[in-house]
Amino acid sequence: MSAADGGRNRKPLTRTQVGRVVSDKRDQTRKVVVEFLAKVPKYGKYVRRRSVFHIHDQKNESGLGDKVEIAPCRPVSKTKSWRLVRVLEKAPAAV
Repeated sequence: MSAADGGRNRKPLTRTQVGRVVSDKRDQTRKVVVEFLAKVPKYGKYVRRRSVFHIHDQKNESGLGDKVEIAPCRPVSKTKSWRLVRVLEKAPAAV
């Protein structure tokens, strides 16, 4: 244990995902869409798929349209078991 993490032994970040925030209407909760390509076994064609995650954003630092990095964590609520790691890119401001 080190003093840098407040005495808690944290696991290293594994299985992080990058996605876009599609909803920021709830307090400390964001809805993030992660898009990926999946290969159809029979035909070998790639199709677009997406996963929707409800993430915990403690400081409400992400906003609608932001590109964020998320990581799994212990369940925070019934649907939230991912947390915000960092905001990679802010969305352009609407005029």
